[in-house]
Amino acid sequence: MAEPSEVLVKMVNIRKSFGHVEVLRGVNFEVGYNEVVGLLGDNGAGKSTLIKILTGVHQPDSGEIYWKGKKLVNYSVAMARELGIETVFQERALSEQHSLWRNIFMGREITNRWGFIDIRKQREEAERIIREYMGFTSSALSVDAIVGTMSGGEKQGVAIARALHFQADLIILDEPTTGLSLSETQKVLSFVEEIKKKGKSAIFITHNIYHVYPVADRIVILDRGKVVGEFMKAAISLEELVEKLYLVARTGRLNGESETSQRTPTTPHGLESLMP
Repeated sequence: MAEPSEVLVKMVNIRKSFGHVEVLRGVNFEVGYNEVVGLLGDNGAGKSTLIKILTGVHQPDSGEIYWKGKKLVNYSVAMARELGIETVFQERALSEQHSLWRNIFMGREITNRWGFIDIRKQREEAERIIREYMGFTSSALSVDAIVGTMSGGEKQGVAIARALHFQADLIILDEPTTGLSLSETQKVLSFVEEIKKKGKSAIFITHNIYHVYPVADRIVILDRGKVVGEFMKAAISLEELVEKLYLVARTGRLNGESETSQRTPTTPHGLESLMP
């Protein structure tokens, strides 16, 4: 792994247990500057716990977290947001009953000199944001549109655009393509590419390698609380990566580097529907 000062965020030997269940077992994980990292793993691999530690929701039992080379102490959700870490949750990214412009500025409203919310300014800024970050014109997607009427891909785009507008350095995408059609998935992937174009970083959490592979710079495979594989996308084909995932699913091992115990043969979750 790189030195803490050379990467945006670095997690070292992270361990976390809930009762007698050890969920994370010495995980080392990092994200570089202007990098998209795909974090893959089956249900129960520890992905959610790792991200909750990264965003300050949970405290690790042991291990260290560095942000831009500085060790984080008394880390919290509020500190994560101050640092520029934003999470886009697949189901809870936006308020369905409110308009697009209200969603963008919810909790971070623009106010005038008297302290009142400046609705006109917020609507103008929202129009600029969806053009600049989402590639939509105001006629294609109105800032007054109710979020509940928008497609899944458009909702993800709004959440990502909001994070970019508020200068997030690291955007965490939690299963952003789950349940989306092929065309909607493609929209989301284009929004992830926009993150890179803006010079920011992202963690793309998924169990579907076919979705993350086109936009990731690096793929990290998590299995039963341990990192069992890490690959630069430029150095491995999609077919080779799928084979690695099958190996982990069948044996819990990757080239003999992980667990020595065998597991019952399975198909990696999220892949079975895509296999011929």
